[in-house]
Amino acid sequence: MASLTDLTDRVERLLLRHDEILRTNLLLQVQLSTITQERDSLRSRLNAARARVDALLERLPADTPKEDQP
Repeated sequence: MASLTDLTDRVERLLLRHDEILRTNLLLQVQLSTITQERDSLRSRLNAARARVDALLERLPADTPKEDQP
C-alpha cells in the first residue's frame, strides 16, 4: 500500500500536470484564434481578387476575329 507521502507526491505531480495542460490549452486556443482570423482574411482577399479577375474577364471582347492566313 502506498504511503501518505507517496500519495501526496503523486497528487502534487498531477496538479502540476493539470496546470501545465491548462496553460498549453490556453496557448493553443490563442493560436487557433489567430490562425482562424488569418484564414478569414485570406478568404476575403481571395474573393476580392476573384471579383477583380471576373470583372476584367467581362471587359474582354467575346470573340476576337481571327486574322486571315495566306
